Amino acid sequence: MTTPADSRRGKITRRRFLQASAIGLAAAGWSGLRPAPVAAVGGQANELRVTERGVDIAIGRTPIYVRGRQGWAVTMNGTVPGPLLRMREGETVVMRVTNRLEKESASIHWHGMLVPSDMDGVPGLSFPGVAPGETFTYRFLVRQNGTYWYHSHSGFHEQLGQYGPIVIEPVKPDPVKYDREHVIVLSDWTFENPHRVFSKLKKQSDYYNFQQRTAADFFRDAGKDGLRATLRERAMWGQMRMSPTDILDITGHTYTYLVNGMAAEENWTALFRPGERIRLRFINSSAQTIFNVRVPDLRLTVVQADGQNVQPVVVDEIQITVAETYDVIVTPKEDRAYTIFAETMDRSGYARGTLAPRAGMSAAVPRLRERPLRTMIDMGMEMNDMTMPGMNMGSSGGHGDAGMTSGGGAHAGMSGMEHGSMHDGAGEGAMQGMNHGQTPSMTRGAHGMGDTKHDMAGMPGMEKAGPVVAKHGPDTHGPGNSMIAEVQRNRLGEPGTGLENVEHRVLVYNDLKSLEPNADYGAPPAREIEMHLTGNMENFMWSIDGKKFSEAPEPIWLRYGERVRVILVNDTMMEHPMHMHGMFKQIDNGAGKHMPRKHMINVRPAERLVYEFTADEPGNWAFHCHLLYHMEAGMFRFFNVPLSPKNA
Repeated sequence: MTTPADSRRGKITRRRFLQASAIGLAAAGWSGLRPAPVAAVGGQANELRVTERGVDIAIGRTPIYVRGRQGWAVTMNGTVPGPLLRMREGETVVMRVTNRLEKESASIHWHGMLVPSDMDGVPGLSFPGVAPGETFTYRFLVRQNGTYWYHSHSGFHEQLGQYGPIVIEPVKPDPVKYDREHVIVLSDWTFENPHRVFSKLKKQSDYYNFQQRTAADFFRDAGKDGLRATLRERAMWGQMRMSPTDILDITGHTYTYLVNGMAAEENWTALFRPGERIRLRFINSSAQTIFNVRVPDLRLTVVQADGQNVQPVVVDEIQITVAETYDVIVTPKEDRAYTIFAETMDRSGYARGTLAPRAGMSAAVPRLRERPLRTMIDMGMEMNDMTMPGMNMGSSGGHGDAGMTSGGGAHAGMSGMEHGSMHDGAGEGAMQGMNHGQTPSMTRGAHGMGDTKHDMAGMPGMEKAGPVVAKHGPDTHGPGNSMIAEVQRNRLGEPGTGLENVEHRVLVYNDLKSLEPNADYGAPPAREIEMHLTGNMENFMWSIDGKKFSEAPEPIWLRYGERVRVILVNDTMMEHPMHMHGMFKQIDNGAGKHMPRKHMINVRPAERLVYEFTADEPGNWAFHCHLLYHMEAGMFRFFNVPLSPKNA
């Protein structure tokens, strides 16, 4: 068992980290009544006001019914989602958490909340976990307000239903004016044992992808783009042993998508009176699913991101990555129903609810849009590299995943783009002005929308691609990595995957500006840390800098109070929603002292982005991909902030 001394020294092994995780999911556990999902009409069936007197939360195994089929969930107080916890800024709160599972350790992490390290709820890192039959008391001062959520950090319990919403009321008058609020928890549910899902992905990473391209797609593309171009494009993807339809690892083939614990047919309904300002608090508590959220015929005014107030932005659609939260204001003026539509990014399914003046109403449900395809930009390539200079199409030396340059090391024999093949005029222009080896993305204010184009003519959706900001260095991150993004872009101004060509306005990260200026903005960072998100997609291996957590168990040491700049480079062709515990990061999107404060950032394929934070919270703090199966596969690190400078 991990001791506090071990945690301070940062000697955390993967075995210790998973010591408190669930292993025997098939074992019979505590059973209770059928879990009540949140109320079918108008809010939460179970809401707890949390104060210093405390509330009791019991973690157990409970039957769940989805579309009439029974499964078993890991629940909190018997419901999926767990009870809405309502807190107040400035108050001390107490949660007594009892583990009623028979053989599995349990935990609760307070996602996005500023808590002491030993209250953060990561077994083996910040506390030992809650053993079966035992009670652990969480106690901390609430130092923020907004929309957050809580979930398990033990094994696959989060996938099995252990998550719930948090609303923290501000101590000062709320700058957001509204007449009524509704909390909307989005999630994904599978009747499969998550360990079996993980095993399938390890054996065949595209097991759940039933949207592969067909012969009909080939003939359609040949008619549109020409036979030669289509043959060349298909040959390239075949050479790389990668599918452009690989958008999400797990799809609607096994997932049912839920709104507040209810499938689309159950029609969870939020009530309103025409003319009211309605605050919708969206929480993506799914394990693996990125959603595109819209309410047809209503515009969304974004007022909060990850619980932090932002300057209002009016949009029509939001791509909400795993573990993000967005608060929006809508003002329905007509006496009619509106559909709350959360379409999965890969278009394999959707979650749906209804906003209506009366119970029992419904509105038309939009049809799923055409599924998106990965692009040359996702592969880390310049657009004029459609001619694939340096690509040895006759070679069969391995699987150069994603068409990016081979990661080297054990993969050095893979065919790929040769170093230097990307240096066209536009790329060189984007590299000018670098100071002491820094790319523009490493400099404050460099993340504006930009109007740089890189031979994008004729490429669907590419007209909105961000500018090139860097080219990959010589480090290929070793045998744990099979690809590198030869060309890295600023993608903070791009709509999400599949939304490049929609005719309405989509929220992008460049739209976000903090409502109040950041107090700690202005001090130059004392340190710069560059981390690469790496992996082998074909073998479902995920890592940071080419190493999974078990291969890099030592912490990243920080000095208490220092300002840190982090550069994230995504060397893979998958999105990675990266989460930092304990401290908010300020995304460098060009907003200066109004850089948005977030605990989540969706890092897109071949993207290079920058954020800053002040290491003002002592302790161990997890940093990981919030795609649950990616984290379990090894995309996990942690920071250590000691109070004593001599330990840094």
